[in-house]
Amino acid sequence: MPANWPATEEEARAVQDELRGRVVLDEPGPPPGSGRVTGVDVAYDDERDLVAAAAVVLDAATLEVVAEATAVGRISFPYVPGLLAFREVPTVRAALDALPCPPGLVVCDGYGLAHPRRFGLAAHLGVLTGLPTIGVAKNPFTFSHDEPGPLRGGSAPLLDGREEVGRALRTRDRVKPVFVSVGHRVSLDNALAHTLALTPRYRLPETTRRADALCRQALKRAVAEHQD
Repeated sequence: MPANWPATEEEARAVQDELRGRVVLDEPGPPPGSGRVTGVDVAYDDERDLVAAAAVVLDAATLEVVAEATAVGRISFPYVPGLLAFREVPTVRAALDALPCPPGLVVCDGYGLAHPRRFGLAAHLGVLTGLPTIGVAKNPFTFSHDEPGPLRGGSAPLLDGREEVGRALRTRDRVKPVFVSVGHRVSLDNALAHTLALTPRYRLPETTRRADALCRQALKRAVAEHQD
């Protein structure tokens, strides 16, 4: 756990308030289908106070795995809705730091600006690392949206009142959408294009699917070692 990591909700919200102003929203980000793209995800064992993170680097053009890394640590913050990044960021950063190559664009299984305080995991991780980041979530959190068109590529604004905080995006024909938001140094249109490039066969991005499987494996190994 980093030194001076927040220990209370009040401290965590103060950190969000401080870092939120550093989010860069006026860069388009890397072109979809070029360079590298990295998925990050975490798995928990609350009973044993363990969290495992995975970072999986893909070639953006072929979606083949280039590199991967995991990290296991203690859970660094209690479960509080809206403050989940404080449980995940330290171990996710350790996994990213363990990669043998630059990660390129980072895709988080969660939210960026689509967050009550406009500072979800993707934004938080982006500001701390300086990397371009986006969030691709499985549900809309507390936000509203119209149903996007039924075919792949259909989208609809994800709204907090009248403010657009992301988009509901259909990645498979007639399958429920995912929810895309900007994290750091990427435009929303580009975030949508990246998400479609990463979903040639399934609803969720390949980055998320592979990172999810890898962090679960890492947690299983850590639990086995803990029991020994």
